[in-house]
Amino acid sequence: MVGGQGQNVPVRIAVAGRAGGGGVLRPLTDEGVPAGPPEPVADLAAAIVAAERAHAPRWVWAATSRVYPAVLDGGRVARAHDLELVEGLLLGHAGRYGEPRSVAAARARLRGAPVPADAGPPDGSVQPALFGGPPDDDLDAIIEVHADQVRRLAAAEEPLGLLAAAESAGGLAAAEMSRHGLPWRVDLHDALLTESLGPRPGPGLRPRRLQELADLIGTAFGGRVPVNPDSPAQLLRAFAATGVSVPSTRAYVLNRVDHPVVPLLLEYKELARLHAAHGWSWLDTWVRDGRFRPEYVVGGVVSGRWASRGGGALQIPRVLRRAVVADPGWALVVADAAQLEPRVLAALAGDRAFAAAASHGDLYSALAEVYGGARAGSDAHAEARGKAKIALLSAMYGGGGGEAGQLLAVLRHRFPTAFEYVEAAARAGEAGRLVRSRLGRTCPPPTAAWRDLTATDDTDRSGSALRGRGRFTRNFVVQASAADWALALLATLRGRLAGLAGRGTAPHLVFFQHDEVIVHTPRDRAEAVADAVRAAGAEAGRLVFGPTPVVFPLEVAVVDCYADAK
Repeated sequence: MVGGQGQNVPVRIAVAGRAGGGGVLRPLTDEGVPAGPPEPVADLAAAIVAAERAHAPRWVWAATSRVYPAVLDGGRVARAHDLELVEGLLLGHAGRYGEPRSVAAARARLRGAPVPADAGPPDGSVQPALFGGPPDDDLDAIIEVHADQVRRLAAAEEPLGLLAAAESAGGLAAAEMSRHGLPWRVDLHDALLTESLGPRPGPGLRPRRLQELADLIGTAFGGRVPVNPDSPAQLLRAFAATGVSVPSTRAYVLNRVDHPVVPLLLEYKELARLHAAHGWSWLDTWVRDGRFRPEYVVGGVVSGRWASRGGGALQIPRVLRRAVVADPGWALVVADAAQLEPRVLAALAGDRAFAAAASHGDLYSALAEVYGGARAGSDAHAEARGKAKIALLSAMYGGGGGEAGQLLAVLRHRFPTAFEYVEAAARAGEAGRLVRSRLGRTCPPPTAAWRDLTATDDTDRSGSALRGRGRFTRNFVVQASAADWALALLATLRGRLAGLAGRGTAPHLVFFQHDEVIVHTPRDRAEAVADAVRAAGAEAGRLVFGPTPVVFPLEVAVVDCYADAK
């Protein structure tokens, strides 16, 4: 047995799966050097659970998404090193964003051999393995690639090792959240759809309310020619026939059009989107046994934010949050970070005056005095707070025209260090250089097409391309560092929740997006979970930014229903 009697306790254990549920384990040092012989096991999941209980090592495997779901049948693990996730971070750090990141690809690069393409979905997972056990892995390749990654992480100037650990912890959390699922009441969801759309229609038919609106839209256009509200081309022709010229049928365009059809069309669009994205078909596909179990894609966005594969897990409409209800005797602890990205900028830049403002609960209110804000609660204060918000968002996202430019100039004069931080990132982007988050997540390099365009004599097009990349890198350093903090929050909270298990089922994470988490917990531990969330937020701030006066407050609500949290 790995780390058995008379042997050193393994600090890391490499895992190679075999078809049929077996596999091989081998202990490693922290440097990735084998610390014992390989051990074949007939039941890989059971062997991992047993070794976790005995030694709590850091597990080294090709991809959490392939191995860990089967392990969850018997228990959980505390720590892992996900080779595919970490390889993606290291490739990005080297400016080689998008190259294959499988163990086979990483080993081929080490040996100067042809690099195979990644198989399966973009995050490296192989969907059938989620249900049928891990495929055959090469233990020697896993050990070789892991040792190389340990060396590369140690050589990085940024704290990339911390990011790798957090990213790997995110992979564990993602698998656990898919396993537990978000509590979802099918009956309430159906009632909400019926209330908004009418009874469930037959195959290929519109719900009653959508058909009523479609008929009203046709009448509002004159009723001479049928108009399909799902067809932008037909809508543009119908508008033109009434003497109204519009460039598109997007909502922000229609909101500027004075025509009786517009309110009907906007309502139709909103309800049609609900029906298509989260209607009865979605309910049939994604909710099983009272749980919504999406497949999360860790680091699915270049900034480090997560994505999801199918189900729209990160875009639950407000109206449907009424269907997210805790089990009897349980509660939902919902927490989201307030004004996260401006606070991240304050911590990144080290601007003392800006950081002092960010040490208050409401950052925008703290900055309101820059614009003549009076006492809190007054109309003048609310107006000044709004101006501070516009100026800060302009700084981070690259706006600056009209009133925003004037407001930005005032804030830039007051907090020059903070604004120079994002200006430097923008200049780096315009020069074609890479920028990184606090922990070392790296933006994609400019494309060959961008370099060709910016080298042309067409100053309008090249200038637009330069400014576009500058806006991207300006925002990247802030948004990706905010993702660092959120990932550290998730990893830290996950560990704290394990300590609240008690005698029954432990509170567990069931939802994560950007700066928001939801924990499903026995009600008698809800306040302890709320305290754990707040403590995790503070710890994440220290881990990512070190000593800083900036606070990262979390708005925490203990509720029965998600809709009641905000």
